[in-house]
Amino acid sequence: MRRYNPKIVTLIAGVLLIIPASVGLFLSGWPTLLAPLPALTVLPFLFLSYLHCEYLANCLPSLLFLAWNPQLFRGNATLPKRSYILFGVLVVLSTLYFWGSWQWGIHYQGRYFTIGIILINLCWILAIAAGFFLGRRRSGASSFSVSLILHWLLFAWVAWYAFPWLGEML
Repeated sequence: MRRYNPKIVTLIAGVLLIIPASVGLFLSGWPTLLAPLPALTVLPFLFLSYLHCEYLANCLPSLLFLAWNPQLFRGNATLPKRSYILFGVLVVLSTLYFWGSWQWGIHYQGRYFTIGIILINLCWILAIAAGFFLGRRRSGASSFSVSLILHWLLFAWVAWYAFPWLGEML
């Protein structure tokens, strides 16, 4: 099996996070099931629009991914405990967010959108949780790819679907 340079693979994975971030933020001008306007990119977009560099907002998930797990650049396959903690905190905050924003979402985006976006987030959470479970059980040469994919999925979820816009538009 051919070995790839973990620095290059990790950098490419980080840059590719621009795709889900861009879809979630720029595909439409209002929240849709494909482009739910997630908080991680919408809030920086609003701030950066005053500086006329709003398109940099979709680079934030890439930068966070690359900074979060620098051992991926060394090919380290370990899933850090902080990643489990981050995922747990994001799941709890996401649950609280949907619980607190339910009425706003129903009122402004509608029942179809609100329930749909919750179900999509639930699918992301279950997929990532399964990845963490499998990541704990795997060892050997393929663990680097498991760690890379799992972290990529975690940051793609946050960049694309976590904490979507629910409520009145600005």
